[in-house]
Amino acid sequence: MSLRLYNTLTGEKELFVPRVPGKAGMYVCGVTVYDFCHIGHARAGIVFDMIYRYLRFSGYDVTYVRNYTDIDDKIINRANQEGTDYRTIADRYIATFDEDMDRLGMLRPTIEPKATDHIEDIINIIQRLVDNGHAYAVDGDVYFAVETFPAYLKLSGRNLDDMLAGARVDVDERKRNPMDFALWKGSKPGEPFWQSPWGTGRPGWHIECSAMSMRFLGPSFDIHGGGKDLVFPHHENEIAQSEGANGCQFVNYWLHNGFVNINSEKMSKSLGNFFTIRDVLELFDPETLRFFILQAHYRSPLDYSDQNLREAQAGLSRIYEALAALEQTLTEPPVATAQPAASTPELEEKVTALMPRFREAMDDDFNTAQALGVLFDTVRTLNRFLAEGGGSYDGARSLLERLRSAVAEISTVLGLFQTKPSGWLAAREAEKAQHLTISPDEIERLLAERSEARKNKDFKRSDEIRDMLLAQNIQLLDTPQGTSWKIK
Repeated sequence: MSLRLYNTLTGEKELFVPRVPGKAGMYVCGVTVYDFCHIGHARAGIVFDMIYRYLRFSGYDVTYVRNYTDIDDKIINRANQEGTDYRTIADRYIATFDEDMDRLGMLRPTIEPKATDHIEDIINIIQRLVDNGHAYAVDGDVYFAVETFPAYLKLSGRNLDDMLAGARVDVDERKRNPMDFALWKGSKPGEPFWQSPWGTGRPGWHIECSAMSMRFLGPSFDIHGGGKDLVFPHHENEIAQSEGANGCQFVNYWLHNGFVNINSEKMSKSLGNFFTIRDVLELFDPETLRFFILQAHYRSPLDYSDQNLREAQAGLSRIYEALAALEQTLTEPPVATAQPAASTPELEEKVTALMPRFREAMDDDFNTAQALGVLFDTVRTLNRFLAEGGGSYDGARSLLERLRSAVAEISTVLGLFQTKPSGWLAAREAEKAQHLTISPDEIERLLAERSEARKNKDFKRSDEIRDMLLAQNIQLLDTPQGTSWKIK
């Protein structure tokens, strides 16, 4: 199966055919750097990092561009509140963004341009739009005239007349149409500014992405991505101004990740349910957050809650526990008298099919939910195989080596399972231990008492101790070798 992408522009899955064979150009809208990033930013970052990784894994030479919006009303307002300049604010939050993305295991994009480094490119595009009648200047501002672009709203599928009838836009008598949008904003007292043919000022939000994507990917390129909230007006306006300036199709495939809700409600500072990436990473390790996001298809809505994160961590732990058992088995010498396990043919089949099934899921519009399901299916068979002692048989070693190699390939695509399994599990146990209400010494004392009760056939007391520990999230594991415990 060849890679198929859901294109927002057409509303259909389409075969990915890059403009240049073997190469892929991808532009993703970055952040406006005026505050810490929230979990919506985490989702967009992880989704397009996964897409970048899979394109490279599939053999494409990828140029991945993700910008920083480092001049904007919000940045200027923050600078005024703190009594500093916009550059100080922008540099601070570029640094914190990079720290957050690094913690979440992101690969750095090929190019990370800043809007203020491309003012000349922006002015040149605006001048072309003015010259060809798609834009007009008034009192130092420049606006794009939406009625000059008949295909306006082709991405979002909205109707311009309906939008005008129900529009809630600021009344500006200088505009020819209330939906016209700013390409250049004349400077106000105290604001940063640059020289332009229309006077001093600064770029509008939408034009910067057109300028930076054209600079590094050309007037037409393969993939443009971002959150679903950017479809209108940002990406709609990018299309209008880019195609208006160049006279050719701007982007072939538009990809948009779904929203993040908080306990089934839209995330909003006003509702008090706004969480930064740093808030979340105070409670959960970065890989758990990444796993949680990739458990869902990137276009689906995602409901964040502590409970859903805990469930994600439990699922991730199950995979790591299986990988730890796999690693342990491969360090132990085979047993000469061991025979193949009953589940050996099934595991052989699952391991052989693992990468083809994984690729099939990923080729279907990057279906990470299905891809992880394939891995869980294989892990269940692995656990049964190991429980049957299959790893002791010398002939099974090459099978387990193949599985380990396949998981390593999957980890390069998903950015998961890149930590030594025993180390990851130990770190989670240490986190849980911080919240224990009973000391390890007391647990061991109760285990000794329970062992004595079982020896004396006092099963009532044995069960009481088990239930008492379970109530404190201590799970007992009875084996022929004795009883061990772990924190649930």
